[in-house]
Amino acid sequence: MKILLTFLLSSFLTSSSLWLSNIDQAKKEATESHKNILVNFSGSDWCGPCIRMHKEIFESEAFTKYAPDNLVLVNADFPRLKKNQLSKEQTKLNESLADKYNPGGKFPYTVLLDANGKVLKSWEGYAPMSPDKFIEDVNSAAHGAR
Repeated sequence: MKILLTFLLSSFLTSSSLWLSNIDQAKKEATESHKNILVNFSGSDWCGPCIRMHKEIFESEAFTKYAPDNLVLVNADFPRLKKNQLSKEQTKLNESLADKYNPGGKFPYTVLLDANGKVLKSWEGYAPMSPDKFIEDVNSAAHGAR
């Protein structure tokens, strides 16, 4: 079990290269590139549905092809294991982001924002859909806001 959890966590962290950890940086990039922002609140080392959502949707071939051209991604992670703890600065950034967009502390919780930080759509919990359907939902919300 420990080996499986380690594998899942390393897969989760490896895919994080597309993901930013600072909303201000994301807003700047989104404004410059005319993209929306997708924020995912997760518990990378304790939340099964979070790990599953990253693995099945965010790490899917369809999403990893779609996201770079269409979204600025932000991961607000809240790990529990001591070995995975974030810096105090990052923890503070994530908590501030949660205060604004996820005050109920739901995990996983995904929010689509425009470049100014206005909520366009949110998904509570694991999104029980295919990556293509998730992308369709994102596109629908993004185009409905224009």
